[in-house]
Amino acid sequence: MASSSDAEPPAAPTTTLRASSMGRLTDVDPRDTPGFDGYKSDGKALLKERGELLAALQERLYAHGRSGDRRSILLVLQGMDTSGKGGIVRHVVGMVDPQGVSHATFGKPTEDELAHDFLWRIRAKLPTPGQIGVFDRSHYEDVLAVRVHDLVPEQEWQKRYDVINEFERELAAEGTTVIKAMLHISPDEQRERLTKRLNRPDKYWKYNPSDIDERAFWSAYQEAYQVVLDRTDNDDAPWYVIPADRKWFARLSITELLIEALEALDLEWPEPDFDVEHEKKRLAES
Repeated sequence: MASSSDAEPPAAPTTTLRASSMGRLTDVDPRDTPGFDGYKSDGKALLKERGELLAALQERLYAHGRSGDRRSILLVLQGMDTSGKGGIVRHVVGMVDPQGVSHATFGKPTEDELAHDFLWRIRAKLPTPGQIGVFDRSHYEDVLAVRVHDLVPEQEWQKRYDVINEFERELAAEGTTVIKAMLHISPDEQRERLTKRLNRPDKYWKYNPSDIDERAFWSAYQEAYQVVLDRTDNDDAPWYVIPADRKWFARLSITELLIEALEALDLEWPEPDFDVEHEKKRLAES
């Protein structure tokens, strides 16, 4: 393994973590670190280092949004309870300027939301130009939880895969780079994380008794996720499977995916729409 002095960022996560190249979920080790051979200490050090680059790139995206550029990024986070979605928001997205971030969580639909089609509440929370939007759970709940718990007829949720594909193609065509990350955690790791929540008063607020009930549906969720990956992993909106038993690796991987997406936009600082020298002169005389 590399030492902390020479560890490199994970190699090409858009390739190594792409769902289509990872095989079936049942074959993916949640403790694996694809493309990275460093230690935990290396990963944490790299996260801080690469976070500085992420913040710099995000600032350029935000500046372009303020200058009329329509492009944005949407990060979709999916995973079983305790898989680390909140940690990604705090420790990865939290490294950039919050002015350029929009964050939305999607739980059980309200009566108002149920009165509309399933994408209605999603469209209302899409990032605006120049933003990195983060969905903590998303429209995929309507083919995951809905399927597992038989909340709507099968003929209805079966149609949603195609609807989602078309929706995401539209987003890409309009200038939104879509990154979908499935945080792949093991049931043993989830048990350990839930145990920590029950043993720490400062974590009680994060615990929900229904989390244990959901563990009984683990296999059904894995099957539902596999269908999602098979049917909605497209070049316009790719899925990435992130082994998530090691939180530091999951966070580093998401950081690298965001960096790659931002670098692909090839963002220079936007040109001013005013005469710089004239404004310098005015300022000096004011």
